[in-house]
Amino acid sequence: MMRTAGLLLLALTAAACAPGGGARTAPPSVPAVPLASPGFPPTAARARTLLAGLRVARGENGQTYERAKFGDGWSDETGAPGGRNGCDTRDDVLRRDLDEVRLGDRNPCVVLSGVLHDPYTGKELPYSYRRASQIQTDHVVALGAAWRAGAWAWTPGRRLAYANDLDVLLATDKQTNQDKSSRTPDTWRPPRSAYGCEYGRRWTGIKAKYGLAVSAPEKKAVEELLAGCG
Repeated sequence: MMRTAGLLLLALTAAACAPGGGARTAPPSVPAVPLASPGFPPTAARARTLLAGLRVARGENGQTYERAKFGDGWSDETGAPGGRNGCDTRDDVLRRDLDEVRLGDRNPCVVLSGVLHDPYTGKELPYSYRRASQIQTDHVVALGAAWRAGAWAWTPGRRLAYANDLDVLLATDKQTNQDKSSRTPDTWRPPRSAYGCEYGRRWTGIKAKYGLAVSAPEKKAVEELLAGCG
């Protein structure tokens, strides 16, 4: 009986240590879904060409905007960059934009900690999954701004894709994101002037990708941002 028990113990131990055993099971991995469209953001030269081709029009239907018209929170169920990889959109943004990232063992989608070098201000912002954060996820062309520029006429599915498109999103400083709100570059620019060029490139790339209009003052402001690219 003792010999039988000893053999059973050895068998269980071997199973736990074997490649297929519970103690050695590798954590799941995140599917290798691109977190940006090819060629995004466009180069300064390309952005200037794209900007010249955008429709110029005043904003419309601003009074009918509602956040819920872009979907109920984050969704992985879109064909936009980062979609259908099993991860929350915000976690995709954090994994892409933070440095010194530590991921969860059981769920590698989840960012446990990291550091954001905020593009808008230059601040260094620590992130911890279990603590209140000064980091928010910003829609570069805000949902309200997109609505006024043409998204009011889109299907719900297209609006859902826009709200979760990683090309549209950046991890940024919370207070700066709130100050920005849904303003366009003629009334708001990143406090860190060194980011002006990329901000103009991203803004133009998003507007062109989704066929959104620009107002005349907005277009002039973006031209000034792109002029600073050198």
